[in-house]
Parts: sequence; C-alpha cells; structure tokens
Amino acid sequence: MDKKELKKQYKDTIQPMGVYQIKNLKNGKILIGSSLNVYGKINSHRFQLEHNSNRITELQDDFNKFGAENFTFEVVDLLKPKNEPDVDYRDDLKMLEEMWIEKLQPFGERGYNK
Repeated sequence: MDKKELKKQYKDTIQPMGVYQIKNLKNGKILIGSSLNVYGKINSHRFQLEHNSNRITELQDDFNKFGAENFTFEVVDLLKPKNEPDVDYRDDLKMLEEMWIEKLQPFGERGYNK
C-alpha cells in the first residue's frame, strides 16, 4: 500500500467515539464529556491541562493546585458504530453523554460541568 492509500484508509476508519470522565482524586470532582474521537479528546484535555491552557477554568485551577498525578482520564462508555456508511453519530453521542451527566450529576461540589 502506498502513502496515499494509507491516508485514505486512516480517514475512512471510524475512531472510537463515546463518553469520557476526568476525575480529580483529591476532591472527587469529575468532568463528563463526549467526542466522536474519544481518545483524541482525552489527549487534547490532558495536553491543555499540562500546558495551562484548558478553557474550563476551575478544572485547570485544580489541576495546577493538585498536580497531574491526582487526575484520571477514562472512557466510561463507547458508542458502537452502525454498519451503514455516512451515519451522523452526534445526536446519539449527545444522548449518551446526557445519560451519564444525569446519572453522575457532575455539577457544583461534585464536578466541573456547567
């Protein structure tokens, strides 16, 4: 396979999508979010936090205060892709995220969601 074919194959591959949680082990606060590329989004949050550029101010402040070793980043649920081409998963993903937010209530003293 040449480079062009490999690029196309990568772009056509559906990345794992789902709901993630970032947890502060010191105070138990969590952030719940979702993404069409869940591992990419977790890496993005981690990178932003490590470089003091996460736009969730309270999460960034706690990360700076308690340190990276006191945070976990995990996928809590994956959305299974359908065997149909060109499916838009955004609504399904949003519904899955809302279910987890309702279950875990990550607001106020319990979390970083608004």
